[in-house]
Amino acid sequence: MVTSPDLDRSAILRESAAAVRHLARICFKTGPPTHTGVELEWTVHDAADPARPVDATRLRTALGRHSPATLDATSPAEPLRHGGMVTLEPGGQLEISTPPRPSVAALIRAIEADIAQVTDLLATAGLILGRSGIDPHRRPRPVVETPRYRAMRAAFDRRGPAGRTMMYSTAGLQICLDAGEPDQVADRWAAAHAVGPPLLAAFASAARHAGRRTGFASARMAAWLAIDPARTRPVWSPARAGADPIDAWTSYVLAAPLLCLRRHDADWAAPPGVNFADWLDGALPQPPTTDDLDYHVSTLFPPVRPRGYLELRYLDAQPDRDWRLPLAVLTALFGDPRTVRTAYSIATPVAHRWSAAARHGLADPALAAVAAALLDLALTALPRLQLPASTHDEVHRGVRRRLAAAERRDQ
Repeated sequence: MVTSPDLDRSAILRESAAAVRHLARICFKTGPPTHTGVELEWTVHDAADPARPVDATRLRTALGRHSPATLDATSPAEPLRHGGMVTLEPGGQLEISTPPRPSVAALIRAIEADIAQVTDLLATAGLILGRSGIDPHRRPRPVVETPRYRAMRAAFDRRGPAGRTMMYSTAGLQICLDAGEPDQVADRWAAAHAVGPPLLAAFASAARHAGRRTGFASARMAAWLAIDPARTRPVWSPARAGADPIDAWTSYVLAAPLLCLRRHDADWAAPPGVNFADWLDGALPQPPTTDDLDYHVSTLFPPVRPRGYLELRYLDAQPDRDWRLPLAVLTALFGDPRTVRTAYSIATPVAHRWSAAARHGLADPALAAVAAALLDLALTALPRLQLPASTHDEVHRGVRRRLAAAERRDQ
């Protein structure tokens, strides 16, 4: 995965053109698409009573030297044995971010080892990882408090309860793919969005929250979509399919309202309604820097976010070892330019149906039909991943199960 070169993060931005130039340098790093990364999130539960709240002290005790600084300011935040970093979301959800690998097989081995290590650490405190994209047992409640999280909560509360649900109860699976060579970027960008709704439907795992059925196949994605469209709606859409990815992203970034302003005290609240373009135009006493712009980008949560590579953020957390299935499906679909174009062609008719995917999942016949076609295409391309025979067979069987479910719903 191509990384950003060293940049002057303290440079003051006095006009939108400078911000656009900075974003253009860092948002789509081109090169051969060889690396894949993944970030896995889980809710964390008491092993004996999954509805019992888990507090920060218990998590800190379990994670020890791997605790992130947001949980323990004195922690060395040591990586896991295979390089994964542990972070915690505001509701105590645990995330492992494993460095990208040039082969999916190597990535799976590293992730499995890091998960095993975290599972053992949690077990010493009587804790286990959750199995779905939203907490099926507990109502939203804060566990980790930081100035950023308090500012987020205040901003999201203006639009209703969805922000707290997202912050404190949801868990996702993020897959990171290289943007590709310059002549591949537009196709990969469009396809990454287009396959989102049908694959969200195929891998939805967030129907039950706080002890009740939600009426959604993915209440996690429903919460994200309800927070603030200016920072969570897709950047790409079929209606603007020909837009340049860099232009589309820079427009999105500059138009998004500020979520928080970093200060030396505990109050990071941003003035309501001020976006980054306003800041550049003098809406605040001090002009922004490139570091402020980068931080602002970290507060935007579209289903696909360019971070030099493409971060696909639309999948629910999966039970047990099933996280390997969407990982294999997406890397297979994006392993060859022709497969990327075929996947895009298949998915385009439902590429706009994010809300329907969150609500109905595979119960929507059109989404089920497209999901089945994409899974079938992925199975055809799966041998190119060169997985070990046992892993290939397990993944193949798992994807076949999802394909069979999609085909049943399509009938």
